[in-house]
Amino acid sequence: TLHVDEPSAHVDWSAGTVRLLTEPRRWQSSGPRRAGVSSFGISGTNAHLILEQAPEEDRPTAVETAAPLLLSARSPQALRDQANRLRAHLAARPGIGMGDVAYTLSTARTVFKHRAAVLGADRDALLTGLTALAEGREVPGVVRGKAVTKSRTAFLFTGQGAQRVGMGRELYEGFPVFAAALDELCGHLDPLLGRSLREVMFDGPAETLDRTAFTQPALFAYEVALFRLVESYGVRPDVLIGHSVGELAAAHVAGVLSAGDACALVAARGQLMEAATSGGAMVAVQACAEEVAASLPEGDAVAIAAVNSPGSTVVSGDAVAVVATAEHWRERGARVRRLSVSHAFHSAHMDPALDKFRGVAATVEFRPPVLPVMSDLTGEEATAEQLTSPDYWTRHIRETVRFADCVRGAEARGVTAFLELGPDAVLAPLAAECLSADALSADALTAPAVRRDRSEAQSLLAALCRLHLHGVAVDRSALVPPAGIVELPTYAFQRRRYWLRDTAAEPGERLDGWFWTAVGNGDTEALVDTLGLTPGQVAAAEGLLTAARRWREEALRAVAVLDGPPSAGDAREGGADGLPQSPDALAEWLAGHDRAGREGLLLTLVRTTAAEVLALPGPDDLDPEADFLDVGFSSLTAVELRNRLCTVTGLPLPPGVIYDLPTPRAVAAYLDEELGEREAVGEPTPEATA
Repeated sequence: TLHVDEPSAHVDWSAGTVRLLTEPRRWQSSGPRRAGVSSFGISGTNAHLILEQAPEEDRPTAVETAAPLLLSARSPQALRDQANRLRAHLAARPGIGMGDVAYTLSTARTVFKHRAAVLGADRDALLTGLTALAEGREVPGVVRGKAVTKSRTAFLFTGQGAQRVGMGRELYEGFPVFAAALDELCGHLDPLLGRSLREVMFDGPAETLDRTAFTQPALFAYEVALFRLVESYGVRPDVLIGHSVGELAAAHVAGVLSAGDACALVAARGQLMEAATSGGAMVAVQACAEEVAASLPEGDAVAIAAVNSPGSTVVSGDAVAVVATAEHWRERGARVRRLSVSHAFHSAHMDPALDKFRGVAATVEFRPPVLPVMSDLTGEEATAEQLTSPDYWTRHIRETVRFADCVRGAEARGVTAFLELGPDAVLAPLAAECLSADALSADALTAPAVRRDRSEAQSLLAALCRLHLHGVAVDRSALVPPAGIVELPTYAFQRRRYWLRDTAAEPGERLDGWFWTAVGNGDTEALVDTLGLTPGQVAAAEGLLTAARRWREEALRAVAVLDGPPSAGDAREGGADGLPQSPDALAEWLAGHDRAGREGLLLTLVRTTAAEVLALPGPDDLDPEADFLDVGFSSLTAVELRNRLCTVTGLPLPPGVIYDLPTPRAVAAYLDEELGEREAVGEPTPEATA
């Protein structure tokens, strides 16, 4: 311990082998190491945590490309300064290995909210990226982001149509985790398909891979192996979304189906759907589903196969009727694209496959999911009863894929990061179209793990970096090859002077200050005495003061106009900064504003109050997403902030409010919710009851 050097007399130290450690000693251990860590005095709470050494795990092989340089800071300017300091440091020391630099940044640096990743093939490219980051320029290879508080993550599993020959070969050769997962699944699928699925994926002709009997098993195997690889980097999903056959991959990794049963089901699905009615067509229409549905002919000739986004709908069915529907929308100016498929999936053309598939599904064992899975059929989270029912998976072949509703449902559950697991970027851009304006303004992330136009390894590295920048937990040490720790520049602190104005000002400003004081006070005597004017010059001095005072008043009025008129609450029982000082004044201040306006005003209240407690120059010095503890709050100042907010709002806020709600935005949202509930029940403010 740091502060105790004499064992307590209240403990019988002779009864065991526990000893008080009063000086450093080598840690001898024959088994897993265990350590106790105590924390005393935070809001009067004492905590004790026991840590045990983690078992050794297989680590993914480092990406075969230059390791990324990961930087972070507490503000955008500090991030740019950090990049500039690092660039100058490396430029002056050409002998430092970039692998050591990347490893040090990934394993020996604190991570702050404002983040960046610099990617490049060699030292020169990385230095060029650091220069661009320092200058605030947008260039390829430099990715910026701001970590989202309590970010939740969804994995998207791509459906049929994204397949391509060669998919997975690079990942298979470079990553043992991916290779092991793919080999396991191919071991189950190859006997069911009658040939090597890996050969079909890596080397077979496109015509073979495009056959549904091979396409669906190939996508399933690829996506599950990619899931295992991403998982090995420490990334854990909170929600799973699969598009059509992709939901089978989601169900398997969620624990609904074992590897063997999942392979049996996906192989039967592909074979039966390929053997279903042929001669159909599928067309993607750039229009909303409701309008497209209203334009379809009566009967089963054409069906809505998928609702991929608010402006992207897929129709499927008889070729003649589908083409006629496409022409109808093309004439109305909508973009129309015919899909390259052999059958009309998710239409009446699939009816002959349903009974046989239901029979296969009845032979496998289903288990409740251990991860939430969004349902293609409902757009809501699938229940255990649905996912364990053969009828559910049979309907899955025939009914509409409601991908857009799944994305919206995930967003409603707090998901802000969407990672697509598939051989190309198909669902990620569609997911971006489905998100609300609030999510987009909050920089929600939609990213593909792999893109067909780039190296699979480089795409994966970039995607993992983007997740880290967004605030998703990623094992940063796994992103770089093992290397050494080297000396690098320390944090680029954003220093600010806090001296009194007369000593901090420039010499010219200090000399001129007396003059404007005299102008403001109309003090002719000060002007005469300081300048040593003669009696004959006094009249001129008085005229100068009058003209200068008039000019100053007009200038101040002009500045006030440029700054904008005061808010409606400035004249209502406000403090010096125009903010309300009581519950009644707060209610009047918020009256007439919509939800966004209320939240904005309450955020201003929280930031201004917090800045006053910390003696910061103003609310602009406190980021809405800044962690209270990171910017300097302690137990004492936390209570002071809570007390001030209680006085203004009249709410009985808990003493540890900033520990439960660690950012100004979170506190503002909580205040808005609590005030709204009080207004809804007509509860009077404490002042009114008094």
